[in-house]
Amino acid sequence: MLLVDTHCHLDLPVFDDDRAAVLERARAVGIQGFVLIGFSPPYWERALALAEATPGMVVALGVHPNEADQFDNRTEQRLRLLARHPLVRAIGEIGLDYYWKSVDPQIQQSVFRRQLDLARELDLPVILHQREAEQELLMLLEVSEPPHSGVMHCFTGGPELAHAFVALGFHLGIGGIVTFRNARALRQAVRDIPSERLLLETDSPYLAPVPHRGQRNEPAFLRYVLSTVAAERDESEENVAAQTTQNAQDLFRLTLPGYPQDADGKTAKASEARSEENHK
Repeated sequence: MLLVDTHCHLDLPVFDDDRAAVLERARAVGIQGFVLIGFSPPYWERALALAEATPGMVVALGVHPNEADQFDNRTEQRLRLLARHPLVRAIGEIGLDYYWKSVDPQIQQSVFRRQLDLARELDLPVILHQREAEQELLMLLEVSEPPHSGVMHCFTGGPELAHAFVALGFHLGIGGIVTFRNARALRQAVRDIPSERLLLETDSPYLAPVPHRGQRNEPAFLRYVLSTVAAERDESEENVAAQTTQNAQDLFRLTLPGYPQDADGKTAKASEARSEENHK
């Protein structure tokens, strides 16, 4: 099966000692695409360098809400320049985080709006972060200029919230939390999400799924997310893998190594897998 980890932080120092082995384990279970998230200005060039050296890897750059107080005109201009790199396919992760209370909410909202405007200027999707701020985030998105494009990263809500983000034009990124015993509302949402808006992610090194909960997460563990999502949707893993991979390719303009694309830009193996599933 061909898979894409649509949210990982493999540029962080926690992977410095075994990054090559981490990537090898990921590819061994079918992960050929990675969306690397450069969420902090000091790491932007580091993220780009890793993507340049890693086939199938693209980058999102942005300022995380917990670092929004570092965002100024100079940072914005630097982000605008770096975001023109051919491997930058999104702005993110950006949004609101009221859990840690490390940055004033008004500053977070202002910086979020500025980065939304930048994404629109550059015609890039956004990768959203929210923690204990879902209604405020939705409100800011509703009053911002459409159309919207991107992904609600680490989605943990129920069906009503899922449909609200889908209605605004967003995909939903499903990660390791879906495997947790207490994630009942999320699993119900997973059953309801339109297949064309579903993405799989790990958020490595964070939020490792069961049976590795509490350990350092890595892209190879995406297979546990896939297994849980497929079971909840009563679909085969092959079908969920094919659909979510195609969704990732479409959203992030991914070209995956070793998998030629057909005339419509779709990966041939993904298309074949879906065709076989649909005719069973």
